[in-house]
Amino acid sequence: MDDKIENLLSKMCDKQEEEAYKYADKLAEIGGKEVLDKLIELVKGDDIECVYLAARALAKIEDNQDALEPLLESIHDSKNRHQNGAMVQALEGFDLSQNFVDIFRIYLFGNFKASLLAKGYLDFVEFEVTPRVIKKAEKHWNHYLNNSKHDEGFEVKKADVEEILSELKAMFEEE
Repeated sequence: MDDKIENLLSKMCDKQEEEAYKYADKLAEIGGKEVLDKLIELVKGDDIECVYLAARALAKIEDNQDALEPLLESIHDSKNRHQNGAMVQALEGFDLSQNFVDIFRIYLFGNFKASLLAKGYLDFVEFEVTPRVIKKAEKHWNHYLNNSKHDEGFEVKKADVEEILSELKAMFEEE
């Protein structure tokens, strides 16, 4: 691996580095397959600060779509469940049009920040939706219905989800 890239990665993940995000941004500027592959490796790691910075860099790299699945896996990983907001924020740098179900899951099961960001994506991203996608979303919704506290927040989410699902279904009834 290029020494410059290795050096930037090392500084980005250095706990003593106060401006580590600058190194993440430099890596994003360099881009390319080598940087992308190394950042994908880091986004799968256990050092959450390094994961955040890798996600930030991945969001800014051109031709980053290969990194979307590993980033989503890291977001959905239960070990990151309560601290994945910054990773969800990084999704803004990707084409999410094929990932309605993933974003819907984040909205349902994410922490406050992740759920809020996911709702924004659900509202503003143009997704490719098929009847199969709707079925998968309904499956996750049913899981949520059966496994969450039915408090005030639940009622708000329930109203949102029912509206989303009915609008999606209506798209296919009109055809």
